[in-house]
Amino acid sequence: MAKRALHGVTCEIIENEVLALIGPSGCGKSTFLRCLNRMNDTIDICRVEGRITLDGQDIHHRDLDVVQLRARVGMVFQKPNPFPKSIYDNIAYGPRIHGLCSGTDEMDSVVHRSLERAGLWTEVKDRLKEPGTGLSGGQQQRLCIARAIAVSPEVILMDEPCSALDPIATAHIEELIDELRENFTIVIVTHNMQQAARVSQKTAFFHLGNLVEHNLTGELFTNPKDERTQGYITGRYG
Repeated sequence: MAKRALHGVTCEIIENEVLALIGPSGCGKSTFLRCLNRMNDTIDICRVEGRITLDGQDIHHRDLDVVQLRARVGMVFQKPNPFPKSIYDNIAYGPRIHGLCSGTDEMDSVVHRSLERAGLWTEVKDRLKEPGTGLSGGQQQRLCIARAIAVSPEVILMDEPCSALDPIATAHIEELIDELRENFTIVIVTHNMQQAARVSQKTAFFHLGNLVEHNLTGELFTNPKDERTQGYITGRYG
């Protein structure tokens, strides 16, 4: 039987801001996130209606190259998923397939800059030929973030990027999100309301496939307009 995951969601995502998506499990947060770079296309039974635009361009337009879209809208998943390659080749993979670097020196520079931006360079600069899978969980997640930003996306989608990490690694990722906001637009799904409050400028609350409320983070947490939002943030359900 067909199940509708999202109902008439309208949401503007502002450049160089962090938008946090919160709500109970199964409310449609990750489904919405995956709409933004057409990751739901990989699910045979999934159908998307409506219009999503990036810089005014409809991402479902038949002339749009999905590979190029996913270079512009990168994604970091819940569980760190480095490729079974060296640390260097993890970062170099995207620039190589998109033809972004003209030689070794330029690629070295992209790898260095991406790892530095992800706060990982000093920890791995002498281990670039070692496998990325040999890093700790928190380092692997920062490697995945470095891999995403190596192709200079406009938007980075993060699906619960800290849920598999310890508190120290989580703090590193949160600091990193704040720094990356200067150059990228970030949308993050999180079950951790404290994290949403710490890292985002705007928050959207989803419930049963509906976007209930979308507001400045401070306003949504201190003065929610909808009873369902109030109930969720005060722990009455979730």
